[in-house]
Amino acid sequence: MRSHEQRVYFFFFFLSSVPFVLSLSSTQKEIMEKLSRSVLVWGNEKEPNPCAWKGVSCSSDYSSIANLSLSGLSLSDSSFLPLVCEIVSLEALDLSDNSFSSVPEGFITACGKIDGLKQLNFRSLNDLKRLYLTSNYLSGNVPINLGNSKVLEHLILSKNSFTGSIPDGLLEYRKLVRIDLSENQLSGPLPGKIGDLSKLEELILSSNNLSGEIPMNLSNFQNLLRFAANQNKFIGNIPVGISRSLKNLDLSYNKLGGQIPTDLLMQSNLQTVDLSYNLLEGSIPAKISPNMLENNSLSGSIPSELGSCRSLALLNLGMNYLTGSLPVELASLSSLQVLKLQSNKLNLTNLNLQGNRLSGSIPATIDSLKYLLELQLGNNQLNGHIPGMPLSLQIALNLSHNLFEGAIPETLSRLQGLEVLDLSNNKFSGAIPTSLTQIGSLTQLLLANNQLSGVIPEFGKYVTIIDTMGNPRLVNRTLQRNSPQSFPGKRKSVAVAVVIAVTVAAASLGIGVTVVIAVSISRRFYRVKDEPLGATEDLPPPQVVQGNLLTAMLSIAVMPSGRSYFIKKINWSDKIFQLGSHEKLGQELEILGKLSNSNVMTPLAYVLTVDSAYLFYEYAQKGTLFDILHGSFGSALDWASRYSIAMGIAQGLAFLHGHTSGPVLLLDLSSKSIMLKSVKEPQIGDIELYKVIDPSKSTGSVSTVAGSVGYVPPEYAYTMRVTMAGNVYSFGVILLELLTGKPPVSEGTELARWGVEQHSTARQVGSHP
Repeated sequence: MRSHEQRVYFFFFFLSSVPFVLSLSSTQKEIMEKLSRSVLVWGNEKEPNPCAWKGVSCSSDYSSIANLSLSGLSLSDSSFLPLVCEIVSLEALDLSDNSFSSVPEGFITACGKIDGLKQLNFRSLNDLKRLYLTSNYLSGNVPINLGNSKVLEHLILSKNSFTGSIPDGLLEYRKLVRIDLSENQLSGPLPGKIGDLSKLEELILSSNNLSGEIPMNLSNFQNLLRFAANQNKFIGNIPVGISRSLKNLDLSYNKLGGQIPTDLLMQSNLQTVDLSYNLLEGSIPAKISPNMLENNSLSGSIPSELGSCRSLALLNLGMNYLTGSLPVELASLSSLQVLKLQSNKLNLTNLNLQGNRLSGSIPATIDSLKYLLELQLGNNQLNGHIPGMPLSLQIALNLSHNLFEGAIPETLSRLQGLEVLDLSNNKFSGAIPTSLTQIGSLTQLLLANNQLSGVIPEFGKYVTIIDTMGNPRLVNRTLQRNSPQSFPGKRKSVAVAVVIAVTVAAASLGIGVTVVIAVSISRRFYRVKDEPLGATEDLPPPQVVQGNLLTAMLSIAVMPSGRSYFIKKINWSDKIFQLGSHEKLGQELEILGKLSNSNVMTPLAYVLTVDSAYLFYEYAQKGTLFDILHGSFGSALDWASRYSIAMGIAQGLAFLHGHTSGPVLLLDLSSKSIMLKSVKEPQIGDIELYKVIDPSKSTGSVSTVAGSVGYVPPEYAYTMRVTMAGNVYSFGVILLELLTGKPPVSEGTELARWGVEQHSTARQVGSHP
């Protein structure tokens, strides 16, 4: 009996002294079995219990794996490493002294999120080139020993909780191309010799607690493209020469002081610069690139050279001490999306934002613009409440062609110096406030096309134009002589006094005369001959903005009321008149001016002078089809709009070719000669020159003046003649532009030829019957 008890006791003692294989979870056992296929030393194990394998340490109760050591096993294929990190109980992992050349991203993502992982040893990974540990839970000093890995190129440790300073040992990795230590809790100065990393292209240190001065030897970088050290505690001056090769520089939200180095913003390679929220002072350098300089102590005026930064999308100069006026050159920033100038000492007098896509309400802070004389916000998508306006307004307040509704605010009567008030083409309702009659300086009141009702108040004789058309519920009891509703006659189309004052515009365009042209909706056409200066009233001059070139100089005249017209200048010295006579142009314009087709851009009026002609057209708000397709708005042109444009051009072309007095051919039909009133309303321009050509001088032989590259049909090279078929060929190229979004010529290949090649290729592979 006693021997039996001894045998039982020995059996339990044996069980207690040997790891029990079933105590390890089935999941971890399965993982280890999979790993043994990659780690040969484990694959050769006869022991079924992984806790007994070489390099494996389990917890004290053998229920989970705690440590794995794969050091010195001559491993080169790292693809199995993500599987290691599925062992969620892992506390230490040693991968040192192997031949890994890379670490799989899946491994970093998984292991970095193991809460209990305390040690990660990469020592002696001599061929390691890229190490990504971003977005993990790593803390303390960087828990990685890179040992002899002298070929490391990418070190990405962002979005962790590392503390301490950037180690000097980092400078030993001379082949580093990219360092990203952003969004940690690193502190202290940058290593003084960090500029010795000659191959570095990106250095990202954002959102830490780094301090001290930015080392001067950062100017040694020859290949650095991006340097981001924003949201730290750097002090001192910005080093001279730091932007030598940079494309992107962000030093915002630090404590940098002194003046901006004169060379900093002169580099043509710079694309973005953000120096906002520092202690910088002095003036803005004249040579400047796209940048943010908000919340510093910058003074002086805004340099006009900013207008040359055509790719500028954001300009933030707010919260400084800038003075003076805004340079007119800022109007050239066609890509500008955000402009911040708040909290300065600027004297803004004219603000013209019409013809954009602005939406929402007008900020209530607009009344803080104490020096504003003119506010142009027409042709946008603004709505909501109209806030109090600056009492300084004098020239014009234009809110036309928006989405405002409700009553016209009584507060507008406080604008005692205002001359032009344009609220037309909105959804205003209710009565016209009688208080508007108290604006003593008012000369024009434009309220057309709203939902107003009641009696039109009686304005004084000084109000020369009151336009209330398109408000059927308004009652005009005074029959004011200047109201468009009061004109007598039984015509269906009532003459609207649209006055184009060309006093200053003519001077800008080289006309030595003063001209006033009255244009009517009924398209009565006027030929205005030269008159001496001073022969007309002294009307407010329009603004003249240089536009695109079609067959001649094209400009935009913007009236004080906000209305715009195209003005085309044609010089008699142009080579087209070597094939014809400019006297015929006047005769042809008389005919073309009477054409009526919504898809044909016909002249409203013209002026013939000794050496040139000036033609006036309705303004097409969206510009040319070429600009829409190949400019910054191409992605916004949906298929419905493209279809409408194609149909409109076809209808306009059919109208011109079927004209009763003979076909009107186009010397240059291209997407640049298609003007857009909207994205669904095309108009064919440049229709007036074909019949100027004298038949006695070889009819249609216009190879030197007709057609743009990519639109000219092949037969023009032989026939030297403009034909209807040639116009249709050009229309086909425009259709291809609409369908593909490609320009007429790309990389030396014409779009028409490209289309033929694509069609031929498709036929060869059986895509087409």
